[in-house]
Amino acid sequence: MKPLSERVRQIVPSPTMRLDAKAKQMLSEGADVINLSVGEPDISTPAAAAEAAMRAIRGGFTRYTEVGGIAELRRAVVAHAKAFLGLDYQPDQVVVSNGGKHSLYNVFAALLDPGDEVIIPSPYWVSYPEQVKAVGGRPVIVRTDESSGFKATPAALEALVSPRTQAIVINSPSNPTGVVYTRGELQAIAQLALEHDLYIVSDEIYDRLVFAEEGFCSIATLGEAIRERTIVVNGWSKAYGMTGWRLGYTLSNSALAKAFRDFQGHTTSNVCSIAQMAALGALETGLAGLAGLADRFRLRRDFTLSLLARMGIRSVVPGGAFYVFPNLGGFVGRGYRGRAGTAPLRIDSVDTFCRVLLEDFEVSIVPGAGFGAPGNARISYAVDLGRLEEALERLREFIARLERAPAQAAGLQFRRRERSSWQSIS
Repeated sequence: MKPLSERVRQIVPSPTMRLDAKAKQMLSEGADVINLSVGEPDISTPAAAAEAAMRAIRGGFTRYTEVGGIAELRRAVVAHAKAFLGLDYQPDQVVVSNGGKHSLYNVFAALLDPGDEVIIPSPYWVSYPEQVKAVGGRPVIVRTDESSGFKATPAALEALVSPRTQAIVINSPSNPTGVVYTRGELQAIAQLALEHDLYIVSDEIYDRLVFAEEGFCSIATLGEAIRERTIVVNGWSKAYGMTGWRLGYTLSNSALAKAFRDFQGHTTSNVCSIAQMAALGALETGLAGLAGLADRFRLRRDFTLSLLARMGIRSVVPGGAFYVFPNLGGFVGRGYRGRAGTAPLRIDSVDTFCRVLLEDFEVSIVPGAGFGAPGNARISYAVDLGRLEEALERLREFIARLERAPAQAAGLQFRRRERSSWQSIS
């Protein structure tokens, strides 16, 4: 039998999806798994969105639509961009797709010829480099770590620019680190892009979940010149709790938007008509419908960081999204005594740490190797406060079973009565 394409053979499966699938399998088998691995907020689809979808079904709105989205939805996206970002786009500059991931694939397919390069800061969302490779491009990784606050500097980015560089990816707030770039930092990156004739692919899917004092800034707001070179990628999954509806969009100049539509027309064509009406219903609730969302997750972040610190686990303080990305490298190399009846083993990597945590303590977090940071792990706090506390207690118990466990972890006893002070924010 002939081999599969090189394009498919070189793709690395998503560790997030792999861990999520394993956690769900264990759940289906009766295990009490607490899943802190997947990027899915524990909020419901807005009632207005659900009602709009049901009206569409009852009204027979079940036919093909325009490839780039129905006109009413694109106008609503334009209005939202104006209200939230202060940016003026036209409806023909909006392309609605089957999720932010699909939008990104459209972008890379339109921008890259074989061998073209995209600069991607690490830690990165797992699909950025895989999508670049899938269309024949070459991901060029900028390494960052805790010492830089997980942010790429203009100097580090510029050092990797080559004649084949087409774009820089900016993800703020970031998945997996939660870091948020400031306006000044984005201005410096924008200047670099203009000097080297580069596009900016700005993934802003977590734009409503920002806790940083300065707030959220889109690089597209920093002048007309950079806006022409920026492709904003966004959607409904995170802020509206609509992950399963598969809805995303891009904002770009008209020529790029036409290219994205043309490409999508030969792949998926239009997004589900019912889902589009649900998205319209969600946007019609306005920005007021999202009030309090960031505060809810910010206080969960603080709760998580507080308990991790009591275990001796350090993490860069995230400015947005709903993840912490602690460094677990200090546990690598330690022996694990295990539970009764299990063989002892050595924690030889963060991947092994996460595997044992899931198998023996039924808590799922994602090892950082898939994000380009093998010493770290991503913990999502997008679960209710009680389950979050229980998961962190299980993590504490696991750490206490490791050889040479830190004294503060071995002796830690969470005082659950203190949780009442946090209860209202869950």
